[in-house]
Parts: sequence; structure tokens; C-alpha cells
Amino acid sequence: MKRYDGIKNIMEYVTNEIVVANIGFPSRELYDIKDRNRNFYMLGSMGLVSSIGLGLALSQKEKVVVLDGDGSTLMNLGSLVTISNQNPNNIILIVIDNGVYGSTGNQPTYSQSTDLLKIAKSVGFKNSYDFNKINFKDILTKNQDNSTFIHYKTSPGNANIGIIDLDPESIKKRFMNSI
Repeated sequence: MKRYDGIKNIMEYVTNEIVVANIGFPSRELYDIKDRNRNFYMLGSMGLVSSIGLGLALSQKEKVVVLDGDGSTLMNLGSLVTISNQNPNNIILIVIDNGVYGSTGNQPTYSQSTDLLKIAKSVGFKNSYDFNKINFKDILTKNQDNSTFIHYKTSPGNANIGIIDLDPESIKKRFMNSI
């Protein structure tokens, strides 16, 4: 299964939650699968989608689903420590791990030799899961007592889709108006 199918699988269960997507192809694929005002497509700042998601989770009561990648997570491991210590119970950080930097040419990441799920557990995520061993709908719909980290292993490859036809200002305005 490729990242596109993983995002499609995740979005089957998303109803009114806030969704924040990592730069490049993950944002483009989310836009293609299920564009909605409550999606924030990050068009820059690799490694910071988890930090943006944390800020939203701390400022909102609603659930915030963050779609991050293995390369971005490895670039900003400090965000895992910060999220775990802040521990908002309304954030679900899903790291879609395809083992490569998909948006820049599929160069390998170190996730092939680094266990991101083990890292999440070691920094204090009490809710740490392998996506293939959980019922995502249950996690999404039930209230959690702590922040949630989900590792979602996929195969490398980008979907053959177009670009997001919204400019950054439009993305920001419609997103802010929706929350």
C-alpha cells in the first residue's frame, strides 16, 4: 500500500476533525482524496507539521489529526518530546512512513533503521500504535486521556495527481474561518 491509499484509508473515518498535512505530496494527495475547509495543507516548513498540529490541539477542543512523514518526523524529533510533555488528549499524530523523502525524489530516510514507534514510546506517548494493529475508527471517535502517536508503514511512491489549486492565503483563510 502506498501513502495515497493510507491517507484515503485514514480519511474514510474523518468527519469534522481538523486535519493538518505535511508538505509536498502528502498535502497534494489529501487535497485530491478529500478536500475540505478543515484541512490545512502545509506548503512549506518541512518538519513542522507536528508543531503546527500541537499548537492547534492546545488552542482547540476538537480533535486534530496530523499527517506527518517519516522524513519530517526525523527532521524534528524534538516535536515528539514536546507533544508528549504537553500531552493534549485531542491530538492524533500519524506518521506515514514510506522510508523515503517522497516529495524530493524518493531518497531513503533513516526510518528504515530507526523504529519511530519505539521512539514515540520512549519519549512518553502512552497511546502509541502500529496502524495495522488498531481500529483507527475507535481511536478517532473515542475520547483519549493522552496524546496519540500512530505509525503507519506504507510503500514508497507518489500518486500521479495535480497540484493544490489554492494559493497559501486562500488555504489559510478558509481553514481559519472553518475553525
